Amino acid sequence: MKLLLTSGGVTNPSIRDALVRLLGKPVGESHALCIPTAQWGHPMCGPATVQGLVAAGPGFEHLSGLGWASLGVLELTALPTIGEERWVPWVEEADVLLVDGGDATYLCHWVRQSGLAELLPSLTDTVWVGVSAGSMVMSPRIGPSFVEWPSARDDRTLGLVDFAIFPHLDAFPSNTLAHAERWAADIGGPAYAIDEQTALVVVDGSVEVVSEGQWVSFIA
Repeated sequence: MKLLLTSGGVTNPSIRDALVRLLGKPVGESHALCIPTAQWGHPMCGPATVQGLVAAGPGFEHLSGLGWASLGVLELTALPTIGEERWVPWVEEADVLLVDGGDATYLCHWVRQSGLAELLPSLTDTVWVGVSAGSMVMSPRIGPSFVEWPSARDDRTLGLVDFAIFPHLDAFPSNTLAHAERWAADIGGPAYAIDEQTALVVVDGSVEVVSEGQWVSFIA
């Protein structure tokens, strides 16, 4: 799987160019499934924000509203009840999975419970575009300060990349560089702090930073 891990989505031409490179064709010729699941695990999200993502409404121009050839919804909480014979072909036929933010531990739980985690290694040509928690879920852990789901056992996530992500750098009062430095010290491993104009491109384990904004690399 090819990864485009972002804080705020495809927010500038450089990130869009990286997306097209990963897809191997224009966005307008690519078929997308959006995954809103992480939103249900975060207290600041709910029906209105999920609807905005699904409808590619205002605020989602940088993810579901990019002009895809087709746009569907893959709700991970539903997958265990309908059988793999139905949903696996949907995923395999998609060019890109658009994974929105929310709570990364809740998303991690349902990536595993749904069976999607077992399918991911076979999706070698599929692009995973993460926003915030949709990016963080790929890391080994996210740090306790980012856990909002009350049922989370700890801050561990999928570990499909070997670095952690601190999103929304300088976008909120609690996401300053000083906060990121304290977070990175607790993480104790490789990590990046990225703003809304930055993306991490991961292909075959190689990481490329694509940015028209600010980012910091932390090496333990």
